Amino acid sequence: MKKIIYLLAFVFTLSSCSTKSGLYSGKKSKKNIVVLYENDVHCGIDGYTKFAGLRDAIQRADTAWVAAVSCGDYLQGGTIGSLSRGQLVIDILRNIGYDAMTIGNHEFDYGTPHMKELLEKVNAPVVCANFYDMGAQSPCYPAYVIRKYGKKRVAFVGAVTPETMQSESYSIFDNDGRQLYDLKAKELIPVIQQAVNQARKEKADYVVLLSHLGEKVTGDWTNSHQVVAGTRGIDVVLDGHSHSPIPHETVNNLDGKPVIITQTGTQFANVGKLIITKKGQVSTELIPIADISYTSDRVSAVTDSVKAALKPIVGRTVATCSTPLEINGTDGKRIVRSQETNLGDIIADAFRHAMNADIGLVNGGGIRNTIPAGNITYEHVVNTLPFENYTCLIESKGSDICNMLEKCTAKAPQEDGFFPQISGLRYTINTANHTVTDVQVFDKASGTYQAIDPNRNYTIGTNSYYATGGFYDTLKHCKVLKQTRELMCDTFAKYLEETLGGTVGADYQQPQGRIMIK
Repeated sequence: MKKIIYLLAFVFTLSSCSTKSGLYSGKKSKKNIVVLYENDVHCGIDGYTKFAGLRDAIQRADTAWVAAVSCGDYLQGGTIGSLSRGQLVIDILRNIGYDAMTIGNHEFDYGTPHMKELLEKVNAPVVCANFYDMGAQSPCYPAYVIRKYGKKRVAFVGAVTPETMQSESYSIFDNDGRQLYDLKAKELIPVIQQAVNQARKEKADYVVLLSHLGEKVTGDWTNSHQVVAGTRGIDVVLDGHSHSPIPHETVNNLDGKPVIITQTGTQFANVGKLIITKKGQVSTELIPIADISYTSDRVSAVTDSVKAALKPIVGRTVATCSTPLEINGTDGKRIVRSQETNLGDIIADAFRHAMNADIGLVNGGGIRNTIPAGNITYEHVVNTLPFENYTCLIESKGSDICNMLEKCTAKAPQEDGFFPQISGLRYTINTANHTVTDVQVFDKASGTYQAIDPNRNYTIGTNSYYATGGFYDTLKHCKVLKQTRELMCDTFAKYLEETLGGTVGADYQQPQGRIMIK
């Protein structure tokens, strides 16, 4: 079925057309510059027609020079990306006419060679200052591109989080552990400064950093705030990665000059609008996507065609549920990466049942979307588990399981994509001293939970991400008992449809108390 969907990308003749927005010859030479920006769309394709429509409306009005840019994470995160391995997303993007794009960590999800192949078709400048072939002297993509708007020259510099080297390590290293690509983790700030300096030498009037670095410090990875504080010459940072809706905040650079950092959130909750006035004043704002009435006929035609082609496959109902299966807490903020959720419970149960294992295990970062109450379609399932990972059975000693739990919960109550959602297991997180205690495994014979035996081997139903960087490599060397070719989304769909008989019962209305936090 995936091969059939993959071929659908080539039946949309509109995708061979494109729109360019970088150079204009309007009558007025002195106008404001407007840069519309998005980040972390994650296959939220319905927003693209409004994004392009707003750009086109400004262009037609001829009141400002206008550009459109992307700050990464567009190829993965939903059904359209997963079922076509990103190709259908590219068919939409190439019809928008971006002035510049950078890459996010999730562009690497299908492997670096496939990412490069896809981006050759996007029909827009791709920039990234810190993505190198291992040992190369220059980056895989240009570090920046300069676009001219009237008499002003704007440089768009790109950067992707070096955290990708860990979270998508399977795209950075080969199967023998040899490093194939380098994201310049230790040299990130000097690499970006070099790109900024070169752009200024080429007479860029303004430098805009298209950043997929994020707002939070995770481990040793550099975030956007640290880049601004360690550089000079950047006028504004259009950020991504942390899904933070930030209309406008400032960080002082090396010269003490305040630099704007902004981010739209995720999945087109907002469109960002950067304004550079005729006098050189810079400001940013977020426009809720619901408030945009403009659309692009061209982009709508492509997205409608994509959705129509996918509907017979993704529209089928696999189950019903009376309450939402959540990744968020009662306040609407994401918690699946920091505490137990009912969606984490049911997915871990699906892995455990499918592999007839002692334990079911899934990383919270791999669970992407809440499933609303009502009919659960196959599209809901794929949007929840969009990544190209396969269900498997591994074996691990109790001591290694405890080590994994402790390492992957050490940031709690802060988020960590490796946070373990579990089945057939209980544990307590002690946030004061970052330890895990009271680890218990369900005993099938007695029907009770018993203290984990550090010397005993336990079977774990999980997905193949465990072996390619997941869970901080704590389980990477476990014995593989069974490796399937079944996508984890299909394992989950089968559990809902066959094991549960198409009905999610009351047991999953709330988290089941498997993870305690002190």
